[in-house]
Order: sequence, then structure tokens, then C-alpha cells
Amino acid sequence: MGAFTRAPRALVPLAGFFLVGPVPLALLALGDWALAASGRHGSGAILLYALSAVLAVPLACGLARVRAPRREEPHGVVLTPEAQPRLWELVRALAEAAGTRVPARLLLTADVGAALGERTRLLGLVPGRRELYLGFPLLQGLTEAQLRAVLAHELGHDAPADTRVSPLASRLRTHISRVVAHLRAGDAGGGAKWRASWRRWLAKPYIGYGSFALRVTLRDAHRREYAADRLAARLAGRAATAAALRELPGLETSFAFYLDRYALAAADQGLLPPRGEVFGGYGRLLDARQLELVPMRTELPEVAASPYDAHPPLAARVRRVEEAADDGRADEGRAAAFALLDGPEAVLIALEDAALKVPSSGTWSRAADWPDLLTRSMNALLGDQNAPLPRALRREKGTAGLPTLLSVIEAGTLWELARHLPASAGTRAAKGRARRAMLRPLLRTQLHRMVLADFAVRGRLRWEFSWEGPHAAVLTGEGGAPLEAGEGGREDGAPALEDAIDAALADRPDTGPLRALCALGNGPQAPKDGLV
Repeated sequence: MGAFTRAPRALVPLAGFFLVGPVPLALLALGDWALAASGRHGSGAILLYALSAVLAVPLACGLARVRAPRREEPHGVVLTPEAQPRLWELVRALAEAAGTRVPARLLLTADVGAALGERTRLLGLVPGRRELYLGFPLLQGLTEAQLRAVLAHELGHDAPADTRVSPLASRLRTHISRVVAHLRAGDAGGGAKWRASWRRWLAKPYIGYGSFALRVTLRDAHRREYAADRLAARLAGRAATAAALRELPGLETSFAFYLDRYALAAADQGLLPPRGEVFGGYGRLLDARQLELVPMRTELPEVAASPYDAHPPLAARVRRVEEAADDGRADEGRAAAFALLDGPEAVLIALEDAALKVPSSGTWSRAADWPDLLTRSMNALLGDQNAPLPRALRREKGTAGLPTLLSVIEAGTLWELARHLPASAGTRAAKGRARRAMLRPLLRTQLHRMVLADFAVRGRLRWEFSWEGPHAAVLTGEGGAPLEAGEGGREDGAPALEDAIDAALADRPDTGPLRALCALGNGPQAPKDGLV
């Protein structure tokens, strides 16, 4: 199928979305005019007028709702040509090579990915000011050549790959996607039941036809994505383009992990890493965990994110790029893309303030360094008395310390106490051994936490920060020396704490190993009941 045949086939169903309301309204108006021109004014004509009004009102109301939501401005830092000349030089060169306009603005965001935004007019028919959004994690995780491939792909979306109407079809599809998503979100909104039902009824024709238009134009959308990949391979090299695509899943997963376990681990407590380190530490995590990213580069998704996603499955995109002829550019641009930034420290601080909206009122506190952040956040977490097991102990016994819990276990009433723990309906309905088996993982986690809290209160717990793997909780004895593996437990080197917890939660509980282990960490400053 030629380009001039494909373009109308993509534009016709997309343009039809904007006629779902006007065409029926026009037909109703034409029918009313024809009825009035015929001179009939009997009861039958009045009934037809009434029916026309009944049909026209919801069509008009629905048409008024068919609009894209106001585009939210992404949080980020504007990178000006004066402040970042090398990055802008790269963007301009790629735009010129792609035969498309240079973006008016470059915004650095905290998202994993890049996008070309455009403030279109007249339902996406008229192009407007273009903005390039660049996710900072890409600068941390890609090489210069790989970043060039990502930027070339995004700029290629507006390049006339086959015909001049390809960008128009892309803009229309984007607009319809946003409208359909907005209508679906509105259907799920609150309010009175009758109002929600009315909204759902009004939106159905537009959601139905919009989904149809997105589905029938999916092949054309995929074709444009493949064309953007080919352009990226031509401008940045086949190897760099394929490698950039392979890096994306790992960057998405690792950056989410980094925010959750490192940068924002203590955000609920109002505690952040040192200034500039909220995003600055991500590069160190990537360097330390390269082996964990290897499977993510090879086991690529074979299915698209949604049935209407304009992006083909990532595995298919990589295969097409790697099937192209070798262009001999595998050794180009191996330096880190992060090196393209001028004054990276200032950029990191500005991005941190823009993305997190850190208040200037001093409600956030800053850790001295990453180990200090870990220690302060974990101690606060361990001291949380709203955790399930301490809350249940306080409810039943009036106090929530580890000695109280050990007394409950020794009295044989632990499983009665466990009825106050959050559990699924299946767990609550289970009896005997089955119920214990279901509750034991939660109890084990909670008991482990209470033992660590008890050691922390006694000053016998030290946290060891790590980029390479999980942080380690080190139990110490007198003088701060770490307890050996066999102390208070088995002599074969097995972790004493894990064995002691298993023994305490066995069907025939034995709290002796746990009491012995805790006794090793006792100090003269120990409170009466451990964790308050």
C-alpha cells in the first residue's frame, strides 16, 4: 500500500471522531426543517418534533463534553541554549537532519523517557509551539550515542516520513487518545448516581467510536514508530538505537526502585538526602547494580502496554533495528550522556526543587549523608507504634514492648492476639494449622521488626548502607562489636536472629534462643520493656 493510500485511510476514521455529534445533530435539524417545510402541524408532527428534541439534547450535551483535558505542565527545569549549549547543539543538529522544526523549549524532567509536546490548536489540526521533554534518568543511564538515538526518535515523530499528512494523523490520534482517556476518567468520577449514569450514557458514543478509531489506525501508528526508529538508526547508528531501546525497561524499573528504597525512603518522615543527592545518587545505583540490569536488556516485552498503544512491543522494535545492515558505528559516542550537561550540580539542585516542590519553610530536613539517611529513617520506622503487632499488643496488654510479646508467646496466646492483625477474608475464615500457616509470614516480619527495634533502643543496632544490595542491620554486643553468627543460636554459622524467630513462632514455641540473643545486646541504659 502506497503512502498516499495509507494517509487517507488513517485520517478518515480519525476525522470521523469529530463528526459523531455534529452529523446526527445536523440530520435531526434537517429533518425538523423538512417537516416544517411540508406544512404538517398535526399531532404526528408534534410527536416527531418532541422525539427530535429528546435525541438532540443528549447529543448536544455529549458534544460539549468532548474536549481534551487541559495539558498539565510537567515539573522540571528549563534548559536554555545559553546554559546548556552542547545539549542544544545536539538537538538542533538532529532536528535539521530529520527535516523538522527545532523545539522552542527544552525541559529536563524527573521521568524516565523523552517526549515531544506540542501546543496544537483546532483539535490538533494546527501545529503550535513544540517542547522537548527529556527525562534526567536518561542522562544518567545512556551514552551520548544512545541519547542521540532517543532524541532523534522523538524529533522524528514530526518529520514527514512518507507524506506531509503523517504528522497531522499523529496529532489527531494523540488528541483523540487524550479525549477518550478523559471521558473514561469522568465516567468513573464521583457525584450523584443519576449524574454519573448520565455522564456514562453521554460519553458512550464518543468512547466507542474513539476506541474504534484508535484501533483501526493502530497499524499506521506502529508504522510511524518504526519509521522514527529507522530515522534514529540513520542519525545515531544502528547499535546505539538498539541499545537505547534495550536500556529503557531497566531504567524504568531501577529508577522507581531508587526513589522508593533510597531517595524518597524517608520522605513520609520529612527527611531527604543531602541537597542535590535526590537525583544525584541514581548514577551510583546504576553503576553498582549493572548485573541486575542485564536480564532486563535481554528479556524485552513482546506485548504492547495497551491495545491502543501507538508504540509496538519493544521486542519487535529492537528486532527491526538490529535486522538492519551493519553501519560500522558501534564504537561511536560511548561517553556518558550526563557529561553533556554544563554545571550538573546546579542542574541537579534545580531539578530537585522543581520536581519535588521542596518548600522553603524548612518543613523538610536533610540527612548529612546516605548512611545517616538510612539510620534515621529506619530508626523512625522501627519506632512506629502503629505497626500491626505493636498496635495489637497495646490493645490487649496495654504495652507494646518485645518482653511483653515474648510473654504472650510463652503463655500460648499468640494466635489469639493474631486475630487483631490485618488479614484477608480467607485467612480469617481458616482454622487451626491452616490459619497459623497463613498468619506466620506476617508475624515473622513483625517480630523481626520488633527485635530490631528493641536492639535499636538499647543502642545495639547499626545499619550498613549499600548501593550494591540490601542494607544490612548489624546487631552488636558490648563495645559495639557485631554479634557472631553462632552467638545466641546454632554453631553452624546460620544467622542467630532468623533461627530464634523461627523457634519462637513454631507450633511448639521456644523463646529461649530469642531471649538469649537479646540478652547479648543488653546494656545498662536498656528500658524496662524494650521498645516503648
